[in-house]
Amino acid sequence: MPRRSFPLQGRMRWLFLGLILLLVLFLFAYLLECTPPADVSLVLPGLGGESYGKEYYQALLQEQEEHHLNRAASLKRQIAQLKLELQQMSEKLKVLQDRKEGLGVQGLAETMDQVPGDLLEFLHSQIDKAEVNTGARLPSEYALVPFESFNSGKVYQLEMGLTRHPEEKPVRKDRRDELVEVIEAALDVINNPDEEDGQEDDVPMQRQAYTESHFTEGLYRTERDKGTLYELFFAKEDSDNFRHITLFRPFGPLMKVRSTSVETSGVIINIIVPLAGRTDAFSQFLHNFREVCIKHDREVHLTVVYFGQEGLQEVKSYLEKMSREESFSNYTLIPVDEEFSRGRGLDIGARAWKKGDVLMFFCDVDIYFTLDYLNTCLLHTAPNSQERYWILERFWLWNDVSVSLGLP
Repeated sequence: MPRRSFPLQGRMRWLFLGLILLLVLFLFAYLLECTPPADVSLVLPGLGGESYGKEYYQALLQEQEEHHLNRAASLKRQIAQLKLELQQMSEKLKVLQDRKEGLGVQGLAETMDQVPGDLLEFLHSQIDKAEVNTGARLPSEYALVPFESFNSGKVYQLEMGLTRHPEEKPVRKDRRDELVEVIEAALDVINNPDEEDGQEDDVPMQRQAYTESHFTEGLYRTERDKGTLYELFFAKEDSDNFRHITLFRPFGPLMKVRSTSVETSGVIINIIVPLAGRTDAFSQFLHNFREVCIKHDREVHLTVVYFGQEGLQEVKSYLEKMSREESFSNYTLIPVDEEFSRGRGLDIGARAWKKGDVLMFFCDVDIYFTLDYLNTCLLHTAPNSQERYWILERFWLWNDVSVSLGLP
């Protein structure tokens, strides 16, 4: 029986092979029957069913070529018109720049008065779009454009991150020229006040001319689709009164936004320090606190939120000793019998203040601050509208780089 099965399997294989060949022949015949004649695609039926000749296709190609030539000529005319408008705008800006260089920084307002109406309207529209007068709601902190700070010789930038020192010194020539121009323009605004600035009743001492030596610090940031905003501060020696000048460059000439006076006297700074142990570090902190705050007669209040019992009496003795030696009683020690939490300590210290409006400085025992930094905090904060954030450079090394955030 097994031997008889082999011929049967061979017949079945030949049968399947024959069926497959028959199916292939059937498909081939079907394709031949359904395929149109080769010359059908070359003959286009006309209205009467007749084919077009060579002249028709030449006329069709010529018509398409004329259409493309007309389109190209139209685009060239538009490009030429845009180039002409760009050249006219560039000439206007060049004339304004030449006038400004001829007059020096004097005449910033006169230059803006001579700007053509349409250009002036565009520049003011850029100011309205930028976050100059009011802030904008942002989806998250990543959408924030931070300010970079500068003084007469240094620029502190955030783009370096934590990989390099944020202090740029010496400043690049192009940036130095830009900032020098801004400082000179701000001096012109201060020394030649408009009636709207409200300085006509100032006493003669306050009307003395400001110079570059009175420039304390400035901030700037660039919004790529609007322009660059500059905030500059000037002060006379041993004065608590600062001049605040806001300028804006909407990818054109500098424009004055406002000029105001900032009085920092009478504002209390509440320095809140969460602490647990670290008594030696706290002793060094108090030494700096004496030099900066007490001996310069700063209106400050020190709030220490101490976690735990170990070291509490030592911290208390340090505060009492400072109070006796310096006749300083503006401090509060708040013991908390909990595990140390910096956020919890700052919250407790903030809620403990019950004496009206105050500027709160959330600090740390390792932070070394200066008198200039306290002035910076006073200048760049406003109740319910503006805060100042400090940034620590790697491993708790303090660097006076901060972000000023304008809230709506």
